[in-house]
Amino acid sequence: MDALQKNLEMHRETSLKPKFWSDQDKASATLKKISRIEKEIELWQNLDTLNGDIEVLLEFGEEGESTPKEVSAELKKFTSRVDDLELRLMLSGEQDDKDAIVTIHPGAGGTESQDWADMLYRMYTRWVEKKEFSKEVIDYQSGDEAGIKDVTFEVKGDFAYGMLKSEAGIHRLVRISPFDSNSRRHTSFASVFVTPSIDEEIEIAIDPNDLRIDTYRASGAGGQHVNRTDSAVRITHVPTGIVATCQNERSQHKNKAQAMKVLKSRLYQLELEKEREAVKELEGEKKDIGWGSQIRSYVFHPYTMVKDHRTKEETGNAQSVMDGDLDKFMRTFLMGEVSAHQEALTE
Repeated sequence: MDALQKNLEMHRETSLKPKFWSDQDKASATLKKISRIEKEIELWQNLDTLNGDIEVLLEFGEEGESTPKEVSAELKKFTSRVDDLELRLMLSGEQDDKDAIVTIHPGAGGTESQDWADMLYRMYTRWVEKKEFSKEVIDYQSGDEAGIKDVTFEVKGDFAYGMLKSEAGIHRLVRISPFDSNSRRHTSFASVFVTPSIDEEIEIAIDPNDLRIDTYRASGAGGQHVNRTDSAVRITHVPTGIVATCQNERSQHKNKAQAMKVLKSRLYQLELEKEREAVKELEGEKKDIGWGSQIRSYVFHPYTMVKDHRTKEETGNAQSVMDGDLDKFMRTFLMGEVSAHQEALTE
């Protein structure tokens, strides 16, 4: 708590300097840090208060002045706060406190996979709403008949990347297809790619000569302006082959800025992955990254179940998961990450 208070005072002093607003990006980042530290301090203080309340209720209970129902209600609040704090302590990675850029792309299978990608997009939208975060669509391409061909969006909220990084990988769906007149069971795949949203604190050097920038007419929903000008932008980083697109803004300039933001985030993520691979090799562990790493299955027929193949966490309430109830899966994944890191340090 002392360290948190000291850190908070340091940032508050910075915010009171005369030239604080001369750089608005840095100023906004500082205010964001102040808000996060204040929330963390509040978490600890609430936990301490609830702990005291429960101790008093238990003492009263021994004297017959409080009921088990009252104690149970307070204990439920206390447990919820402990879970929140535990999750916050697990999110200690260098970029965990950043916003997140999420891309969902359907696998092979046409309409089936495109519909599945759209279902995942709805699932994450519901999760964002439950967390009271905000979401900004960067690029959205509708499917030919149903679903989506591709969607990229930014999630803004405390530790958004730290939580959503657990969702990166391949998601598998098994269901009776609504597009099959014979009502046969189909398996569909979609990939979810998550990167930290790059801010002014992270510098990514990009040689302009390494970029190929193409403009074209936007094709998605967006109003009458959408097909009138070549406002959509596609930026290709030639050395890596990474592509970032944006067609959601009205102007080509804004679309280019958003596409560059996505490109920088993906290049930064690429460097993080290289570092992780080097660490895994040192630890004697090598895992595939990409299409080979199926992380979770969603089964709607002949039974209902959602199972994470990395942590073995599962639930029979598939509808709840599709409505954004993802925290249990995220928490289990993060706890496994922390345990693996501690084991590696011990060895």
